[in-house]
Amino acid sequence: MTTQRIFDWTPQAVVFDCDGTLVDSERHWQQARDIVLRENGAAPDPEFTERSKGLHYTECGALMARLAGRPDAGEEMTRHLLATFRALVAQCPVAVRGAPGLVTSLSRSAPLAVASNCPADVVEFSLQSVGLRQRFRHIVVPGPGVRPKPSPDTYAEAVRRLGAECRNALAVEDSLNGLKAAAGAGLRVIGVGRNPRPEALALADLWVDTLEDPDLVAWAKSRPAARRQEARRQEAGAPHTAPVRPKIPQQGGRAQSGARTAP
Repeated sequence: MTTQRIFDWTPQAVVFDCDGTLVDSERHWQQARDIVLRENGAAPDPEFTERSKGLHYTECGALMARLAGRPDAGEEMTRHLLATFRALVAQCPVAVRGAPGLVTSLSRSAPLAVASNCPADVVEFSLQSVGLRQRFRHIVVPGPGVRPKPSPDTYAEAVRRLGAECRNALAVEDSLNGLKAAAGAGLRVIGVGRNPRPEALALADLWVDTLEDPDLVAWAKSRPAARRQEARRQEAGAPHTAPVRPKIPQQGGRAQSGARTAP
């Protein structure tokens, strides 16, 4: 791992993971998985928690069905998982600390996309809930011809849609499956999170504990296009305005307007 691969470079495109990277929703997924398992007579354990992080939701449903001793109930438990997750997010949307600022800075120097294993409507809802949806040109999720992470397809497709090449693009990820996908597609990768596993560290060009890392923040703000646009804005005397946070429609829970940042 070498910081020069990131800090001496300006990406032509940036692709973010969503859950756990932009939106503090991994806790919602974990809570939803626990609820569904317990309602089916099973108890989650540390091994299940680790295996399920970053897993495609259909695979997670199948895993829960096997753990509950109901191997044929994978589709039913997947539907229950998604409905429970939506309700939890609607009640308490939270942006990952540092995510709004980093996204805003990088959006001034490169086009942005999201690559996620979640359904598209869940990603849209999550990003709208924390006021970030307008920053991203594309959202790429598994579908026909696009396999879920850890396959590289979602990242490769996101970069293609942004009109760049993978070797000139940056990924920001928090899960091992996501890191495998981004590195496999040929992107440079920033990993984020505390106490990363050695395998995750080996896949990242740079690892930070949080998106508020001072060196990362300074690098993002210093990208060439960002400097030029900020200079033009100051010369014109244009006031800085925060993006409007839309009111989120009900999807399995109480509607919310706006969001808070994780403590």
